[in-house]
Amino acid sequence: MTLKRRLSIYISAAFSILFGIGITIVYLSFASFRKEEFSDRLEEKALTTVELLLNVKEIDKQMLKVIDQNSINKLYNEKTLVFDENYKLIYSSIDDASIEWNQQELVNLKQTKREFKIAGDKELLSIFYDFRDADYYVLIAAEDLYGNSKLQYLFYSLLVMFVVGTSLVWTSTYFIIRHLTRPLDVFQEKIMDISANALNTQLPVNPNQNDEITLLTRTFNQMLARIEKSFAAQREFTANASHELRTPISRITFQLDNLLQSPDHSPATRQYLTRISDNVSQLTELINSLLLLAKNSGSDTEAQFKTERVDEILFLAYEQVRRTYPDFKMNFEIVESEDIANGLEIKAAKSVLEIALANLLRNAYQYSFDHTATVLLAQSNPDSLTLSISSEGTPLTESEQNNLFQPFARGANARQTHGSGLGLRIVKRILDHHGASIRYFADSATTHRFELVFTI
Repeated sequence: MTLKRRLSIYISAAFSILFGIGITIVYLSFASFRKEEFSDRLEEKALTTVELLLNVKEIDKQMLKVIDQNSINKLYNEKTLVFDENYKLIYSSIDDASIEWNQQELVNLKQTKREFKIAGDKELLSIFYDFRDADYYVLIAAEDLYGNSKLQYLFYSLLVMFVVGTSLVWTSTYFIIRHLTRPLDVFQEKIMDISANALNTQLPVNPNQNDEITLLTRTFNQMLARIEKSFAAQREFTANASHELRTPISRITFQLDNLLQSPDHSPATRQYLTRISDNVSQLTELINSLLLLAKNSGSDTEAQFKTERVDEILFLAYEQVRRTYPDFKMNFEIVESEDIANGLEIKAAKSVLEIALANLLRNAYQYSFDHTATVLLAQSNPDSLTLSISSEGTPLTESEQNNLFQPFARGANARQTHGSGLGLRIVKRILDHHGASIRYFADSATTHRFELVFTI
């Protein structure tokens, strides 16, 4: 998940949670206020009823019922019960409706003085009333139609507000974050355009800005300068080492060749000089491999990329190996397909890719029983070309395969052959720079194969 998407999700989710908590608090606060307000209204009506019943002698129970029917019903759908100290019902405004009660509730009411509860659609308020040293109990129930209607309206209003608000926030946050991080996208695009050949490139910096993107750009430019300096030192070392190491070794090789041509040496001396010459040859191969591995940094290779035919480079590599191993044989085959002629062309540095293929062919010669390699070229799909190099020999073990392309890695089957252990590492480095892949397969107990896949 990208940083932009994470920021959008985190900010939007945080807002949604806080907004949801806020409207929940608003709804619960209004619900509590409605309950308290309606409870106060019920209490006021209950006290008015009992005071009229007890204080105004001219009003009898029947007249009080008439007053209740004509005044309260229109507002509350109110029903009232009044009990004396003996828990005897002395007044009831109920006609067909009923209020559930029992004597124990009235006994408890004397202790609590006031109780409120919801009974079905009605809200019931119980009050203990002391009048002239006599105890009275008033039960009043009613429906808060207007309050509940307002509460329901508030609920749906807040729900719509939450859905619309969160939708707008999620949408707007994404575009705002996208706009704010646009400089990062531009920064990334500029970085992607910088190759190993252009490490001296400096990204433009606005001197009038001092935001995080500008600071990051300045830091990146400083890092590029340090990397360019390091690469320059590496190239200088490679050039100097190439000259300083090859020159004395070439002299030693030349002098050994002259000594070996002299007929005055005894067989023991000649054998000793031959071993020295072999060791010098191995040292030469090791130095050349190390220098090639250090020099082939990718920048030099990419600068040489041209459209080349893989089969032509393969035969150049074969001729190169044949100069060292004249008995080497290669069986070559191209799998026919409609576009195979054009499919043999790839973007490559000819001389560098020739080194990689020569190393693979040399490897096939050294680790095969019959010094023969079978090479197969096939266009596996319109976008790729597969080059397979197989030979008859002892395959590598699974643990050896895991370290096959590591520097100085040599398998158990390499004990009788000379080598530095850098050949396949060089091959892997070159193919990586060409955007190609390489895999090793042990097809059978006596057959192994390297498979290279190039992008057309």
